[in-house]
This record gives sequence, structure tokens and C-alpha cells, in this order.
Amino acid sequence: MAEYDWIEGRQPVMEFLKAGQPINKLLIAKGSRDRQLQRIVALAREQGVVVQEVDRAHLDKISATGRHQGVAAQAAAVAYAELEDLLAKARDPEWPPFILVLDGLEDPHNLGSLIRSAEAARVDGVVIPKRRAVGVTPVVAKVSAGALSYVPVARVVNIPRALDQLKEAGFWVVGADMAGGICYEQDLTGPIALVVGGEGEGLSRLVKEKCDVLAQIPMLGKINSLNAGVAGALLMFEVVRQRTQNRLRT
Repeated sequence: MAEYDWIEGRQPVMEFLKAGQPINKLLIAKGSRDRQLQRIVALAREQGVVVQEVDRAHLDKISATGRHQGVAAQAAAVAYAELEDLLAKARDPEWPPFILVLDGLEDPHNLGSLIRSAEAARVDGVVIPKRRAVGVTPVVAKVSAGALSYVPVARVVNIPRALDQLKEAGFWVVGADMAGGICYEQDLTGPIALVVGGEGEGLSRLVKEKCDVLAQIPMLGKINSLNAGVAGALLMFEVVRQRTQNRLRT
């Protein structure tokens, strides 16, 4: 099961409701009457969700992020996807399968940011390890800005074994690593499993060995590395750029 009970913030809650995700109850701060909150309340009531007005102090108390914006939704238990679920998804024949794999990410802000970027880049799903890595938390849900409602997240026991499964399913495994070739010069138009490593350590040795190719983002400044969330987003959108360009040519 997912590791959070509360979805906080107006946009995340709105997207959660729009996606039809199960919600036990919705809490709004007393006296809140602006138009966006009214839309959230109306949508919740349409879906039969219990709506309660509470003191803002109560929302402050249950908030994990400190930025609830006067609204919080208690999510019903949400199950992680299985890797097999991601592989079985219906495909668009003009858009090859695209999965993001995260190897040992520990910062929930990075995970939330990457899930948000993955939704925008039309990624089919995100794979994370069950141990020694961040799971789906309230902060992840908040930072994802609702993208968590649309991008399935699968947890696996062993990332190298998951990469073997992806290879068997026809994916080309691309690891983000500064030892690799320049991403702009690589063909990323086919079925891609993009692997992004954890903060500081990057890809583990076993995961790196499973990659078919390593890709780097050229760095022109004095600092030789990027935040994991930024690096992952840049590489995802390089895949999007190449695929879009390829479709325009055909």
C-alpha cells in the first residue's frame, strides 16, 4: 500500500478527484469561500465524498508539508502497481513504451518532481525499489502536483532484476551517467527504460552493468553534476524531443 493518508494542496487534491481516485473525506478550512475551493468541494460532493469544515489549526496539525492551502483529502488505501501492470498497459503504436526507473532516490522532493515531469513527458510508469529508497509520501504527492493520479508507480524488490524483465519485454535500458555518451547524439526513439540514480552516488554498480547504454547531459559550467530531479527531467524531454521530431519527419 502507499505510504500516505493525506493529499494536501489545491492542485493535488483537484487532480486526485478529477482522476476518480478513492477518497474517504475532504477537509477544508473554515471560512474558505474562494472559487477554486468551491470547485473542489462541488466535485467531491458529486462523487459522494464526505466534506468537513475544520479549523486551519487542525489542517496544520495533520499536514506533512506545511503547505496545505486550506484543503486536505484523506485518500483511501492506494496500491502500488506491479511491474507487470506497466508492461501490460495499452500502447499507442505511434508512441513507443517509455518507463522511468529510479535507483535509490532518497529525497521525496526529487521523486515528486520526477513523477510530475514523467506525466508531462508521457511516461507509462515509474519503477522504484522497495528498500533503501523513498516511497510515495505526502511530500511526494504534494510536489507531484497531481501527476501521481495519472502515473502509476511500481515498487520492486530488485532493480537489476526489473531491468532484465524490461529488456526481455523489448526495452532499451538507458542509464543517466556522466561516463556515458552525449544524450543528444544517441537514438532514444524506441522503447526506453530510462534509469536515474540516487542523489550523490548515482547509479549503483549492478544497475550500471545492466544498462545497454549510458547517457550524459553535457555540462559547460564549473559544477559537474545536476540535481537528480533536473537531470531526469532533461533526459525524459530529450526522449520526447527525438520522438516528436521523428514523427514530424514521417
